[in-house]
Amino acid sequence: MTEQVILESTPLNALDRCDRCGAQAYVRAILLNGGELLFCAHHGKEYAEKLKVVAAKIQDESEKLVESK
Repeated sequence: MTEQVILESTPLNALDRCDRCGAQAYVRAILLNGGELLFCAHHGKEYAEKLKVVAAKIQDESEKLVESK
């Protein structure tokens, strides 16, 4: 349980890579079974509906990709 709390509160960074394509991860899905999946913004969006079924929490940081002025 402690490990899950740490994962949920840790921001994603450049070392976190998409499990599908290897690009920088912006989405973390913490699964109901205790595992986790990391996805780039593209794959996070592609699998969003399916992830909602199997994830306890989805951490989406894709707003980091939007340029602020």
